[in-house]
Amino acid sequence: MKTDIEIAQEATLWPIEKVAETIGLTREELELYGNYKAKFSDEFINRVKDNPDGKLILVTAINPTPAGEGKTTITVGLGQAFGKLGKKAVIALREPSLGPCFGIKGGAAGGGMAQVVPMEDLNLHFTGDFHAITSANNLLAALIDNHIQQGNELRIDTRQITWKRCLDMNDRALRNIVIGLGKKTDGFVREDHFVITVASEIMAILCLSKDMDDLKDRLSKIIVAFDLDGNPVTAGMLKAVGSMAALLKDALKPNIIQTLEHTPALVHGGPFANIAHGCNSVRATHTALKIADYCITEAGFGADLGAEKFMDIKCRMSGLKPDVVVLVATIKALKYNGGVPKSEVSKPDMDALRKGIVNLEKHIENLQKFGVPVVVTLNKFITDTDDETNFVKDFCENMGADFALAEVWEKGGDGGIELANRVLQTLESKQSNFAPIYPLDISIEDKIKTICTEIYGAGDVVFEPAARKQMDTLTKLGFDNIPICMAKTQYSLSDNPALLGRPSNFTITVRDMYVSAGAGFIVVLTGDIMTMPGLPKQPAAYSIDVDKNGRITGLF
Repeated sequence: MKTDIEIAQEATLWPIEKVAETIGLTREELELYGNYKAKFSDEFINRVKDNPDGKLILVTAINPTPAGEGKTTITVGLGQAFGKLGKKAVIALREPSLGPCFGIKGGAAGGGMAQVVPMEDLNLHFTGDFHAITSANNLLAALIDNHIQQGNELRIDTRQITWKRCLDMNDRALRNIVIGLGKKTDGFVREDHFVITVASEIMAILCLSKDMDDLKDRLSKIIVAFDLDGNPVTAGMLKAVGSMAALLKDALKPNIIQTLEHTPALVHGGPFANIAHGCNSVRATHTALKIADYCITEAGFGADLGAEKFMDIKCRMSGLKPDVVVLVATIKALKYNGGVPKSEVSKPDMDALRKGIVNLEKHIENLQKFGVPVVVTLNKFITDTDDETNFVKDFCENMGADFALAEVWEKGGDGGIELANRVLQTLESKQSNFAPIYPLDISIEDKIKTICTEIYGAGDVVFEPAARKQMDTLTKLGFDNIPICMAKTQYSLSDNPALLGRPSNFTITVRDMYVSAGAGFIVVLTGDIMTMPGLPKQPAAYSIDVDKNGRITGLF
């Protein structure tokens, strides 16, 4: 079998103008980045903004495992299947980060015959959005230190600078650093930190901003530090907003590429749901709904993270409402949750499947709590038996969820027709009564406890002293009426990645929290989750190469 990158490189791509024509764009409304990628102009977005909305389909998954789930692959394949059925559909995906591309996770283009292309461009620099975010973030950092150097008119307390620098690469050595060493003119010596670009507040702001005015308003509210009296110091007070917005001007525009079967794909934004809000940009999703009858979008990692944040943060802030949720699982991943090692998950094992299906059970229950119809799909492998498949199907239907098999990795759009038809039937027969899981007018503590008990299934939540102190401070500052963005391991419903399946009566430990005032949410850190990941022992970078003709190998 050919690798994903080989399939992508052998594909026949349409010029992006031709793809854009299928959804009503003119050449003048595109900003081209070569032959196969482009951005929407603001003029186009304004032209379609009053169109009626199509149906919003969210794709999410069970907790990720080494056995794989294929959430993006299903999203792409489902979009292609809608095209096979003659339906006007657009997919809305997140951009990949260079850190995971060269680290362990790989890219974000899907797989097999269900990919977005050009795959190499997407997984590397794409249209430069993340570089713009990195530059805007670090411009603000530079302005903070320069302000202190030039007399510190705002009386910034150098011990209470909260703004961190960022880099779009996994680099653990940058988590905790010291800056300002050298001569007096080299700045004040202080401790500093880096986060990966996709965990930065600028990323969240870009993804949640409706337009340039909203972007600038959000940027102005960023809290970068506290002064000597304990009052917040913002990016607006540092006069940083205009220059940051200038760097982000083009990055704010959604990108358009295509699938292997030429379905339009709006790829924009990219925070990870384990350390950020994990969704495609509001602008891209809204635009997709205006230009197609069906928008198929995905949220990051498992439904306990990505889907929860999609519902409680993105939808709440943007007015979006999912009409149906597609929940992705594999037989292999369910058996892994049942205690079978990765090397054995291809072997038939009904006992392990019975034990592991409780993870899927919890995710179905969670999604139903939001009032949204659920379609479970199995990303099918050749090793799956009929008995295993039928067991999962019966289990899901007994829980009130619809069910379909998907073979999009192998067959592309043709392998997703069963799923597409099931989604269409669900849309016709079941009403979405979407509502967030918690109201905004309860305390920060109660919001956190609601997520931990209702979504994760925790028995208790413990707040370490640093978290308690921050919670009190944020409440006094008036930030107790905004959503919560939980930073938690993606591998378990708990904050312990080793607890698979459906753990119960466990304790979630909240070790710290901080406000992303521009994004409009509070980030809550649990367990040992890191906002700057590290590279593994054998990084994917070891296998990536480029030949004398510019042909890249090793990306996945």
